[in-house]
Amino acid sequence: MASGFKDCISFLRTIPYSSNPLNIESTQNENTPYKQLGPFQSTLVVFFFLIGCWYLGWRSTTLSTTAPIFSWTIYLAEIYGFISAALHVFMTWRLTDRQPTPPKAGLKIDVFVPTYNEPTEIVRKTVLAAKHMEYPHDTWLLDDGRRPEMAELARRLGVHYIARDNNLHAKAGNLNNALKHATGDFIAIFDADHAPQKNFLLRTMGFFSDCKVAFIQTPQDFFNLDSFQHRWQKKTKRLWTEQSLFFKVIQCGKDYWNASFFCGSCAVVRRSALDAVGGFATETITEDLHTSIKFHKAGFRSVYLPESLAFGIAPATIAPFLHQRIRWGQGAMQVLRKENIFFTSQLSIAQRLNYLASILTYFDGWQKGLFYIAPVIVLLTGILPIEASGPEFVLHFLPYYICSLWMFEEIGRGYGGILYIEQYNFARFAAFAWATLGLFVGNLQFKVTSKVRDKAQNFSYLLLPQFAVLLLNGFAIPAGLLLSSRSTHLPQHALVFNIFWATMNLALAIALISYTQKTQAFLRSEYRFPIPLPIRLCDGYQASMATIDNISPSGCRIYGRLPSLAKQWGVITGEISLPSGPLAIQALVVSQAQTLSSSDDFVRAVGCQFIWEDQESRDQLELFLYGTDLQCRLLELKEQNITPMQWPKKTVPNSARNENWATFSFRQGQDKALKFGLIALPVDDSTPNKIVTFASLDADSLIYANITTRTRFVGMQMTVHPGLLLENSAGSTYLFPVDDCLILPESHPNIEMELEPCQPKNYHS
Repeated sequence: MASGFKDCISFLRTIPYSSNPLNIESTQNENTPYKQLGPFQSTLVVFFFLIGCWYLGWRSTTLSTTAPIFSWTIYLAEIYGFISAALHVFMTWRLTDRQPTPPKAGLKIDVFVPTYNEPTEIVRKTVLAAKHMEYPHDTWLLDDGRRPEMAELARRLGVHYIARDNNLHAKAGNLNNALKHATGDFIAIFDADHAPQKNFLLRTMGFFSDCKVAFIQTPQDFFNLDSFQHRWQKKTKRLWTEQSLFFKVIQCGKDYWNASFFCGSCAVVRRSALDAVGGFATETITEDLHTSIKFHKAGFRSVYLPESLAFGIAPATIAPFLHQRIRWGQGAMQVLRKENIFFTSQLSIAQRLNYLASILTYFDGWQKGLFYIAPVIVLLTGILPIEASGPEFVLHFLPYYICSLWMFEEIGRGYGGILYIEQYNFARFAAFAWATLGLFVGNLQFKVTSKVRDKAQNFSYLLLPQFAVLLLNGFAIPAGLLLSSRSTHLPQHALVFNIFWATMNLALAIALISYTQKTQAFLRSEYRFPIPLPIRLCDGYQASMATIDNISPSGCRIYGRLPSLAKQWGVITGEISLPSGPLAIQALVVSQAQTLSSSDDFVRAVGCQFIWEDQESRDQLELFLYGTDLQCRLLELKEQNITPMQWPKKTVPNSARNENWATFSFRQGQDKALKFGLIALPVDDSTPNKIVTFASLDADSLIYANITTRTRFVGMQMTVHPGLLLENSAGSTYLFPVDDCLILPESHPNIEMELEPCQPKNYHS
């Protein structure tokens, strides 16, 4: 290690907690590139503030004298919404645009994977991926469950194992205990389900060249796209996630003000900075947020890199989703009570506003709850919170409301999605309101979020507030109509507006409850990746090509011209092509999809369960599947949508290009070895435009592909253009665009109809 770096570490170890000896100006991260709102978006924001002040000023003149409590409550909720919007604008006006630099050689890094009660299979995938990260490091499995299977897992994978005799301070205590044993200058932390990408350390460690940086945070991304917090539109290839706005926009905005916070996983922390603040915070159940505040109070800098470099398991159903949000909210209330965020001189005004915005979020539950019940009160009682005529109300309310929605989409940079946001606001409003009571509660217990899908779990009790909103609004609409038909119960404009308001609440409730039931009904306990892979099947000595997808370590789907053994409860043998090399497999056929052909010698597709010969073979497949965003890259899923101001510039197709993947074989240059890849065949018979290989191909080169589909064998000539390297712990995967595709006759000299014969292997039953 360079002497300069040693001097830096030695100096940082002298920093006493709660001081600012480095005299760091914490107002913003200086000299950091950033992206600012454009002139049109900025104009919209200014217009929002002007029209918002105009609207709220007018509203102050419309307060009801007959129902002052109800009227003032609604008005204060609107003021709260305006303040929240102002803080949101402050956070997202400028977003940092960081570019990683290579790390110095010789850094000493420890990687912590804390666990308590997570299943062994989940922990193993994370530890396996952590161990295979590039850049020298030591991996530690921190077992707070004191389980023999965890000790055996650590032994088999060759990583350090630590267990303590108590669970004091939960995760924070577990991490602090590990600090007594580890000697690294930096600590990378991954939750038990978050498998890191192999280049995680290479992409993050370069930021520590600044001695003032305490931690690097990256997004907490998730691979299970069927979770409760994902919305995947397969036809348009759009993917919306409930946390994208936070990790893609808000954290970048916080980073500009040196206020991005540590999220407990997918991060690297400087050991000397931890020592300076007394280790991970143990006084609250959100050690991540609390530790961040201690770092910033001590004068350290934080860095946020908005690049997904680790992938975990999102809550599969609504129960763990809500339990997790309650814990976050309760922990935020504890931090608010203990850290004196608003009045401390150790945080800049900008940092205080950023932390205020994060903590105030949980009070949204009370505001939303009031708005869900307000039209019910009006329709059933005839009490109006606003004294204004219909035209006057529309003239003021409609511009403000439309401008608010428009501005939200623009400053969200395409990650907003107001229709989805409102559904999740509705899902968690009661949980957020409940969590705020943690402001008045003493000790709270840390609870680990469930990482497995519980098909037998009853979720109805969690949705009692949502069902109440559904029933009350559904009852209030006909009741309000009936009452108004018999008397002057409500003015006409008030009746129409509140029926519309109640109808919107009904729509939210129905959409949320329907989606909750849908996610609850999923039967598989293990996520299946929609990633295609080539497979070489063997029927005795005879070999054939096929394609697998819908893959998990437990099973897959195989389609193509399948061998005679591909029948119910038959056993298929073959080799899956992976970046790391061919993987010999056995698979039990558990389901069939018959071909439409009149021939009886093959089926169109089969569902299979893997029969693993040894754990090392399974590990090879898991290294390929986990700790990567390969599924999103191959399927071209897009999280960022266009905003209203971009509509005139871009067109959104009604549906994305629909494709089927097929396996092809080819030989490269003078290399006589047969290689396998994948080609995307459009279902509309248009020209293929991309291929996937596990070997680099020369740009603008010509290859001859032998393609096997479900129904036929095709020879094709195509030109390969410069492609992308897709990171994967199992090796290199390449995505190449192709064109000039030409179907060749079977007699063409570069087309090989027959594969090399299989070599029988001794599989165990």
